[in-house]
Amino acid sequence: MTVSNKIGEKSRYSIFQNSKGEIMIMIESHQSGPENPWLFYDGGKTALLYRSPDSAIAVKNIADGAHRPIKSVSEVLVVEVNNEEVEREYIAPVRLVKNVEGLYTES
Repeated sequence: MTVSNKIGEKSRYSIFQNSKGEIMIMIESHQSGPENPWLFYDGGKTALLYRSPDSAIAVKNIADGAHRPIKSVSEVLVVEVNNEEVEREYIAPVRLVKNVEGLYTES
């Protein structure tokens, strides 16, 4: 699978946690909608947001304070924004893996 590297180093994302411990990840919107999305995570600095067979995003340089909260939830709310307007939102189940970077090659 080839992964877009737009999120993380070259673009922006935000990770939020509410008082209930739920996690929201806000990213820039993409042309196509998600098909069976998943968030793959190994507890480190990078997560892989799988959106569809043709679209996956490497979320890089995750802050140390976000590692444990992301690992502790079974799903995250993903919000895609375009010019500060919400374009779509969806739930992505979290799947813990041994090495997320072994799941993809960057384009």
